[in-house]
Amino acid sequence: MFENQSEAQAREEILAMVAEYADRFHNQKKEFKEGDRIPYASRVYDKQEMVNLVDSALEFWLTSGRYTDEFEKKLAEYLQVKFCSLVNSGSSANLIAFMALTSPLLGERRVKRGDEVITVAAGFPTTVNPMIQYGAVPVFVDVTIPQYNIDVTMLEEALSEKTKAVMIAHTLGNPFDLQAVKDFCDRHGLWLVEDNCDALGSKYAINGVEKFTGTIGDIGTSSFYPPHHMTMGEGGAVYTDNPLLNKIIRSFRDWGRDCVCPSGCDNLCGHRFDRQYGELPLGYDHKYVYSHFGYNLKATDMQAAIGCAQLDKFPSFVEKRRHNFDRLREALSDCGDRLILPEAAPGSRPSWFGFLITCREGIDRNKVVQYVEKKGVQTRMLFAGNLIKHPCFDEMRKTGEGYRVVGSLDNTERIMRDTFWVGVYPGMTDEKIDYMAKVIKEGLEQ
Repeated sequence: MFENQSEAQAREEILAMVAEYADRFHNQKKEFKEGDRIPYASRVYDKQEMVNLVDSALEFWLTSGRYTDEFEKKLAEYLQVKFCSLVNSGSSANLIAFMALTSPLLGERRVKRGDEVITVAAGFPTTVNPMIQYGAVPVFVDVTIPQYNIDVTMLEEALSEKTKAVMIAHTLGNPFDLQAVKDFCDRHGLWLVEDNCDALGSKYAINGVEKFTGTIGDIGTSSFYPPHHMTMGEGGAVYTDNPLLNKIIRSFRDWGRDCVCPSGCDNLCGHRFDRQYGELPLGYDHKYVYSHFGYNLKATDMQAAIGCAQLDKFPSFVEKRRHNFDRLREALSDCGDRLILPEAAPGSRPSWFGFLITCREGIDRNKVVQYVEKKGVQTRMLFAGNLIKHPCFDEMRKTGEGYRVVGSLDNTERIMRDTFWVGVYPGMTDEKIDYMAKVIKEGLEQ
């Protein structure tokens, strides 16, 4: 087939066939009928993602490469941050973001074992897991309803002489009160990590200036798992404006090494064999010097290739999510006596990940959810509900060690009992949104 072709010509022909295949077998829209399954989230893509994927595969570089460099540059430009590091998942992004704060390079500000980090229990576990795995102490405070984010009135009470950081997520795209949290962190010299995995594209006006969430604290994280705002299958990112934090983030991602040469490159600093590190002999190969107890959490270039195509579409994804959210909220606006509908944080423009609903007293969430699911609409709980009620906390609950709770977690408990959410992902049509509203209303009569 390629006998008289150059490699470039052969590749061009292959990619043209891939584009044709994608248009024929992947991008045919099916007519929606009531009762058809409506997932809470799904991939939205076209031929370009598939062409990029195959283009990367034909190079067979496999690990991070040119597409990774392009993705990191494009995401940093979109978010208007200086540094972005691609990793293999949002959970890995949270792991690196937290572990970066433990680096000896941070001096007295580093998080040590036994130090405390303020967070919430109403969320996804991998915001908190790195703290526990390292030996830091999560300090849980309650959240508010209907924003479902940290109750900032509890911050001062949660503070202790051991507090070193605040690490919390923007819940389902709705920014937490960044003004209050950032002021609190600045006042007490604390690190702020924004888990932005469910909020990519959300904006918040801090000190009167609108910025993307994830870029206001010291470190932000994103996830590119298929249900998220954009996807590359598995994948995540860590971003910051702080050069030292960026150096540490890269080290933890890349085995903990001291060297900053990318894969396939040697001796960019010109001092590979002429320096002395730790108690190693003078001139020990810098590529094998380790300044942190790190990991290998890089993504592949094939994942990054998909991400590059997704980023081109991303602004339209955000606008469609906002449209879907607004349409669903309007359709349910007459249910306020039975449902608590979500509200955006003041000063924010969320890039909604989902539509959170809390059942008022007298409405059985389980009955509503079961009815809605039977009608084809997929639902989800607010992740862990109350994380400390889960089996992974059994041992710590028995000993009363390893975490602290400040005040009551009344709203967290209520969310665990009475809250669920449905999707607003950009692949949803108005017809699907209207059907979801219809079956939710029907579910209230069960």
